[in-house]
Amino acid sequence: MKAAKRLARRNSRAELRLFLAEGVKALTEALDVDDCVVEVFASAAASAAYADLRAAVTGRGLPWQLCDDDAIAALSGTVAPQGVVTVCRFVDVPLAEVLGTSSTVETALVAVCADVRDPGNAGTVIRCADAAGAGAVILAGNSVDPYNDKTVRATVGSLFHLPIAVADDPAGAVAHLQAAGFLVLAADGRGEVDLFEAADGELLDGPVAWLFGNEAWGLPDELAALTDHRVRIPILGKAESLNLATAAAVCLYASARARRR
Repeated sequence: MKAAKRLARRNSRAELRLFLAEGVKALTEALDVDDCVVEVFASAAASAAYADLRAAVTGRGLPWQLCDDDAIAALSGTVAPQGVVTVCRFVDVPLAEVLGTSSTVETALVAVCADVRDPGNAGTVIRCADAAGAGAVILAGNSVDPYNDKTVRATVGSLFHLPIAVADDPAGAVAHLQAAGFLVLAADGRGEVDLFEAADGELLDGPVAWLFGNEAWGLPDELAALTDHRVRIPILGKAESLNLATAAAVCLYASARARRR
């Protein structure tokens, strides 16, 4: 339990390459990833309620640790814990592996977060990318840790569904994507390309990587200038803008629609 509690700290997660995933959904999805689950902590009530899940865990020779409610609460980041917390191994992959896999698909789709700091936004982008059929998500620069408990919860299991890469340098990630054959598009409210026009044309038909910037200041001009096009989402009402996660969903689904067409 003490070792698991250490995983609330980013430096401990990075050192051990382990993280905590709370809830039944997270455990269910993590079990589908080879060698991901290390052990499970569960309350007596949860152990009884999810007997089939407990059997699936112990059937693989993995520990299912019975804990009291206070112990589970100490591992949980929520007000009302579900009673199940899983220790998982990191699931991120090297950037080169993402590009090697995705670039072989004619209609590949990748989401790149550059300096995205909010855990909920980052997790929601991963969830949206999964829903839109993207091949990978890249967290670049000073983006939030994908294994932050809020990020993991916001993915609602999608963290375990598609490759996640962490890149130190956003500009380097853009260059690698372009070299791999991706058209890199910056989601930018001041962009020269209208998203509707891009979706109606052929711009989104091939391998596309969408680049999304920080929640407060967006994409730096020097980074956006490295992309192939800056694309703006039309604002048809009086709203000033869309938040990051909503903008990501709109852009990714525009690509998904083009791929389907």
